[in-house]
Amino acid sequence: MVDPTSDLEEDIDPDDAPTCATCGEPIVNAPTHRVVTWVDDGEARQRHFCDEACREDWDDER
Repeated sequence: MVDPTSDLEEDIDPDDAPTCATCGEPIVNAPTHRVVTWVDDGEARQRHFCDEACREDWDDER
């Protein structure tokens, strides 16, 4: 998996790209990419979304 803090505008193989937590599509070269991050039991957790609509549709199962 690609480091989520890296520049995702570079040549990223869809197999290595993060996937949307709502629709499951790989997120490659998407300026609409959104990330939600939180701390759970002392560990950083994150969910990626391809756009704001998928972010809003996410069923928060933390």
